[in-house]
Amino acid sequence: MRLGRMVALAVLGLSVCATGLSAQTGSSAQKDSVRLAALRVAQTRPDSARAMIRRLLAGLSSQDSIYPGVLFTAGRVASDAATAATNLQRVVVEYPRSVWADSALVLLTQLYFAQGDPAATVQAAERLRLDYPDSPLRGRADFWGARAYFDLKDDAHGCPLIREALDGAGADVEFKNQVSFYASRCVSVTVSPPAVATGTAGDTQARPTPPAVTYAVQVLAVKSAAQVDEMLTRLKVMGFDARVVRDTSGLFKVRVGRYATHEDAAQALRRLKTRVGGQPFVVEEP
Repeated sequence: MRLGRMVALAVLGLSVCATGLSAQTGSSAQKDSVRLAALRVAQTRPDSARAMIRRLLAGLSSQDSIYPGVLFTAGRVASDAATAATNLQRVVVEYPRSVWADSALVLLTQLYFAQGDPAATVQAAERLRLDYPDSPLRGRADFWGARAYFDLKDDAHGCPLIREALDGAGADVEFKNQVSFYASRCVSVTVSPPAVATGTAGDTQARPTPPAVTYAVQVLAVKSAAQVDEMLTRLKVMGFDARVVRDTSGLFKVRVGRYATHEDAAQALRRLKTRVGGQPFVVEEP
């Protein structure tokens, strides 16, 4: 009974903070208060917290101002990685303007990294950097994104992130020490300047550039628009860049990504097989 009351009070605090936030959008102090309220719920005994959050979600409208915060908390206290990822991805996809979206992306970078999926880790970290460049959590995402790049043997992309993370560590000594450990590998890493095309003497006309070829992963090919909508929603919630292509065959083809190399597409294919199943395959697109 005491535990349930503690959780209820924490959720009530979440509601009050969200209400104040709607009245004064942009207040960093209120944003921090909302995050802290979620952490109080997340740090309670997991089983009791999960039950409370399930009941709260069931009684809320998805349009309610506190819904994304409760959804974030559901991801934070989930009992398995798949459920956690789905809830956190919903926050990012369905509520990208909420104060929870950047927090959800940071947790996703940690979750994907723990699952041994560096490509997904990088995707989440880069999305936070692109969509929320002023987020105070950017350094955290940079750290996990850099570690993922290092696992992919891509120090040229990892080192700029680890340097950004070090610059943004501030007064957090523990985090700064973690970042510094990985920053040591970047002392001698430099980013090569882009190659400059040169022509031979006497060239009077630029050589034609061959058409660029990209790669995608085809997940589904069906005639039913309903099946397509369901798969698109599912893929986007999971964080994949999904789209529909229709050709002369009349089939709706659901494809993911536009990748510069076949290997990049193959990495995405492996992730899709793990998370979606079926028989996805790599296709070449002009």
